Amino acid sequence: MDLELGIKSDPIEARYSFEWLFELLEELGVRNVQLGSFPELFSLEDGWFLELREKAARRGLAIRSCFTTHRDLGGFFLDDPYRQRATRRMFERYIRVAALLGAESVGGNPGSVPRDRMELKESGIARYLGQMKELMGVACRGGLQWLALEPMSCLAEPPTLPEELDRMLGELAEHHRANPRETVPVYCCADIGHGYCDAERRVVHDNWSLFERQIPFMGAFHFKNTDRHFDATFGFSVEERRRGIIDLERLRDLLERNAGRLPVRPLVGYFETGGPKVGRDYSDSDLARVLRESIRAIQAVFGRV
Repeated sequence: MDLELGIKSDPIEARYSFEWLFELLEELGVRNVQLGSFPELFSLEDGWFLELREKAARRGLAIRSCFTTHRDLGGFFLDDPYRQRATRRMFERYIRVAALLGAESVGGNPGSVPRDRMELKESGIARYLGQMKELMGVACRGGLQWLALEPMSCLAEPPTLPEELDRMLGELAEHHRANPRETVPVYCCADIGHGYCDAERRVVHDNWSLFERQIPFMGAFHFKNTDRHFDATFGFSVEERRRGIIDLERLRDLLERNAGRLPVRPLVGYFETGGPKVGRDYSDSDLARVLRESIRAIQAVFGRV
């Protein structure tokens, strides 16, 4: 299996510098970074991203992906033309940012239907797919290799159900097949911690089956731990592995069994966590330990990839 390990930059937001993160990753032998979004990202000047790319390169790292952290690009699902247009401008800027960083992909979760307007879900999906087909061309002209979407864990944030995965990813794949020179493909950045529980907390589709369903469309994935209701995000320390449901050995075996079905090689798995409580003197200093313990636990199963 052609797999590499990376980390999403979320846990340093409002806490540590990128230089701090890059030094830690160099120590741990992790070469890939997924840049999570933060408030200033969409208005920073080009030079900031060129400098960040150089800082990463000096530590032997590559910023391979840009991916939302705060559901930033969800406006296509809203019945609001102002927010739809803002989302389009932000997405195009994100594509430009990824190109400046030398990243191969950019994306995020597609968006959410307001809970009080669930009748608009179908029009939101159609609007999102139409916008993504256009953005596949923008990304191609911008020099990217693919766009990404993240399947989520509730009916208001499609795709979640198997039929939604097949429909949305399948329709975008067909558009790329029909326009291979003018578009990039759309793959999913899957999350091994995402399954679907209904309103009564009954597991309708577990995380393992949904993850495996995405493999033919999988461009990258998120390593993270969670509980039996997919309600929390945490890591892989000894204590966290004891209370979490993500068995790293099972994940390795699943990926190895399906290696021939993956569309992207190497596949990068990015460790995703918020880390300990942000903005407290008693918890911020724990971040290095939390990251070291989880990354070393992943490396113990997957190797120093």
